[in-house]
Amino acid sequence: MASNRPFSVLGIQQIAVGGLDKQKLRKFWVDTLGLRYSSTYISEKENVDEDICEAGHGAFKVEVDLMQPLDPDKKPKVHEPALNHVGLWIDNLSEAVDWLVEQGVRFTPGGIRKGAAGYDVCFIHPKGNEEFPIGSEGVLVELVQAPDDVIKAFATIAEANA
Repeated sequence: MASNRPFSVLGIQQIAVGGLDKQKLRKFWVDTLGLRYSSTYISEKENVDEDICEAGHGAFKVEVDLMQPLDPDKKPKVHEPALNHVGLWIDNLSEAVDWLVEQGVRFTPGGIRKGAAGYDVCFIHPKGNEEFPIGSEGVLVELVQAPDDVIKAFATIAEANA
């Protein structure tokens, strides 16, 4: 799936996403969107088995924590709430949407449209269905077309770290 992805997730601020099945979270965040796995953190005290993933590079690197409870009946319940939504800078929103639809990703109604900040946006549905089986596993995901200056900033950082 990852070899022909015609877009990149550029970055955001740190987020944490919880779910009952970390593998389902990884399928969406790592396999479908292409974030990099960094490490795993397990804490009985915090009731968490967490995969730390990353988007971006250098100063723009963002940590995305995929959290599964060690015991879903104990607190803290790292999977509740999963998260309202997260916005991701995308370098080519139109191609990303086309490719993700081909992979079976379900989007919310409305398609690509202007968001509140004036950027083109669309949303990946939190749940898959029969027609589009890949959802974002309980978290509404906003894909945001990065403006040229953001794309250039991330490209400059990526080149410097290559």
